Amino acid sequence: MSDENTKTVVATFQTREAADLAVQHMVQKAGLDRAAIFLEAVGRSNSAGKIQSGGDTASANHETRMDAALRGEIAVSVDPRSDQAAVLHRIFGDAGAIHAAAR
Repeated sequence: MSDENTKTVVATFQTREAADLAVQHMVQKAGLDRAAIFLEAVGRSNSAGKIQSGGDTASANHETRMDAALRGEIAVSVDPRSDQAAVLHRIFGDAGAIHAAAR
C-alpha cells in the first residue's frame, strides 16, 4: 500500500517472459516482497504479450506454438519505497521494459 513516500511504478513489456524476469530480479536484487508485485495484461483481453517468447517459441523438440494469446503488452506494477525507485527502473530497463513510469 502506498504512503507519502511511495508511488506506484508501472512498467510494460512485450512478453510475459520479460515481465517474469523483471519480477524475479525485483525480488532477488531489490528485496521486494513478491506478494506486493502485480502482473496483468494491458487491456481487457488475456494476453501472453505481443510477441512469442518462452515456451511458445520453437525448441529442439517442438515447433513454435501458434495459439499463444498475443493480444497486448504485460504490465508489472509495484509500490516501492522512494529509495528503491532507481534500482527498479534499472531492473525494468535490463529486462526489456518498453515503458516505465511512476504514478
